Amino acid sequence: MTLSVSLQHGFEGFDLDIAFEAPSGITVLFGRSGAGKSTIVNAVAGLLRPRAGRIVCDDTVLFDSAQGQCIAPHRRRVGYIFQDARLFPHLTVRQNLLYGRWFAPAGAPRADLDRILALLGIEHLLRRRPGHLSGGERQRVAIGRALLASPRIILADEPLAALDEQRKAEILPYFERLRDEISVPILYVSHAASEVARIATTVVALDAGRVARQGPAADVLSDPAVTPLGVRAAGAMLEARVAAHHPDGLSALDAAGVTLLLPRVDQAPGTSVRVWIEAQDVMLATTRPDGISALNVLEVTVKELRFGAGPGVLVQLALGEAALLARITRRSAEALSLAPGARVFAVLKAVSVARDAIGDQPTSGGAA
Repeated sequence: MTLSVSLQHGFEGFDLDIAFEAPSGITVLFGRSGAGKSTIVNAVAGLLRPRAGRIVCDDTVLFDSAQGQCIAPHRRRVGYIFQDARLFPHLTVRQNLLYGRWFAPAGAPRADLDRILALLGIEHLLRRRPGHLSGGERQRVAIGRALLASPRIILADEPLAALDEQRKAEILPYFERLRDEISVPILYVSHAASEVARIATTVVALDAGRVARQGPAADVLSDPAVTPLGVRAAGAMLEARVAAHHPDGLSALDAAGVTLLLPRVDQAPGTSVRVWIEAQDVMLATTRPDGISALNVLEVTVKELRFGAGPGVLVQLALGEAALLARITRRSAEALSLAPGARVFAVLKAVSVARDAIGDQPTSGGAA
């Protein structure tokens, strides 16, 4: 299934004009606050009627301004996951979940309750009320309720924003499961780069109401020309395979034919993972450094230097077929005589990569 969105809308001081495709998996709308992310999601949900545009999910036209067509929100078969779970406090978890079925239209495929319970790991919570759940548990129940509405689209508007870091780490693996096991498009709003790198199949980078770039997550996130959150948040996503675990708490990952040593990755050897590496954590040297504490020294090739208005430079580096970004000063770039094609060494401390910056690689396609 594919969601196709083309919208034009305006508020005082803001003009939205975007178009993108969201295939099965998770398409992340990524950008700063005020870039237009929530406006797009509300338009898809039918909570906002755009000035002009067209929204189509497979063969179903949800909105078409040229034809005067606009399906009512409750008939769009949209599962909406909010920042807060919005569960009914007087109902049990089971009752909250089954409430989602009230919105499943007659004749729509009926979601399998047992499968969803197992997918989200909430079988043991059915008799509890929301007041006796953690933030992460409440959000998992909210996801289950959305799935039980038999949606053709799932919308998630910054669903982890209200959670602390521990609860975010708890819930992210469940979004990875949704990405891999649910066939409907998931439109997900975020302004956290490491979160996007973990779960996104497709990224739509937004800047001031426009699409700066869209495409596969690794391509968009590693592009030095696309920095929706500014250069301080720039980074790159590497695809890797867990090679081994060492007794000292480090894991060896095979990334683009080289070995990365990182804090223990909770995946079995042979598992494919994604690793988000922030540009500010990568140092560059023209000769291989000796006598340093950093464990990762990678031979790379300079692909592009992108100079900003200030003293910083974003350097895109080729690591085999993969890409890294390094953020250094203009003075350092000049002192090192960096230019496209130069062979240099990227230096990365093992402990600079947080555990929540490592996630599962998507599997091929979602379940029917």
